[in-house]
Amino acid sequence: MIKILHKIAFLLNSLVAFALLLSYLLPYVSPRMFPLLSVLSLAVPVLILVNVFFLVYWVLQFKRKMLLSLIVLLLGISHVTSLYKIRGKSVETHTDVLSMLSYNVHSFNRFDWIDSDRIPQDISAFVKEQQPDVFCAQEFYNNPSIDFSQFKHKYEYFNHNSRELALVIFSNYPFLQKGSLNFEDTANNVIFADIVTATDTLRIYNVHLQSHKIGSMTDKLAKTDSQKLLKRIQVSFKKQQLQAEQLIAHMQTSPYKNIVMGDFNNSAYSYVYDKIKSQGLQDAFKEAGSGFGKTFEFRLFPARIDFILVPTTTEVVGFTNYEHRYSDHYPICAKFKP
Repeated sequence: MIKILHKIAFLLNSLVAFALLLSYLLPYVSPRMFPLLSVLSLAVPVLILVNVFFLVYWVLQFKRKMLLSLIVLLLGISHVTSLYKIRGKSVETHTDVLSMLSYNVHSFNRFDWIDSDRIPQDISAFVKEQQPDVFCAQEFYNNPSIDFSQFKHKYEYFNHNSRELALVIFSNYPFLQKGSLNFEDTANNVIFADIVTATDTLRIYNVHLQSHKIGSMTDKLAKTDSQKLLKRIQVSFKKQQLQAEQLIAHMQTSPYKNIVMGDFNNSAYSYVYDKIKSQGLQDAFKEAGSGFGKTFEFRLFPARIDFILVPTTTEVVGFTNYEHRYSDHYPICAKFKP
């Protein structure tokens, strides 16, 4: 009986190991060409965790079968470190540090999905407490209870397809130029602003790539038609690729160092993340973060779909994932020396 169970376990192990191995190709596979394969990027955290489970299981059984998951995990060590970092960095001894905060505020609980009537005030108080130099907000809604008056400069842009929700860049530094990429046929968008710091001029991109329009809760997902959901996600991945290409083309015309931050609606294992990051940028979480780096309230696995990407020429000295549940996303903050 035990031998049969071990055979079944190894069969399952082989399937998830192969799926994880296949996922290593995702950064190089265009969603426009293979949209179905791109969907696998959302499942990579689960595949990693299941392979870790099988590795531990076979080790405890003193079986050489442990080599399967061990080799696959080692081959994708960068994927593993994208999911979990053992320890981060401290910024206590650093001076001349810039802090960048990104937060999808989910319209400040406009539709009462959280059982609290103080979400706008809680988010306002949180941002004031953190005192970032730059704050990029996605799904911003002008609630009368919010207060970000501590920032000297603000750029707010309502996409032509979304008259109520905006992308906003708050800054303690003045703007030289600002603008919008104006994606077509979507409420998602990217805006940018050039800020003048004491030592440099930086271009900040506030990103909100194409949404999948799926809820964060497991029970809602269970009620969703799987075929319709799959088709919807494939379409959104194609749109994300077009949006990423438009963003990259704009970044390449920038006369300044670029910083890209916001809600990618995709993982660190995706084609769009890899292409944007390849523009001379580094993932601040991978440089200085710790733990799972979870940024989205998704009960099935720790999802990291919000990012702060800074130039590779800068030194990232700190990164924080906050656990404040004021939205379906969690805020993130990076600190670096420009």
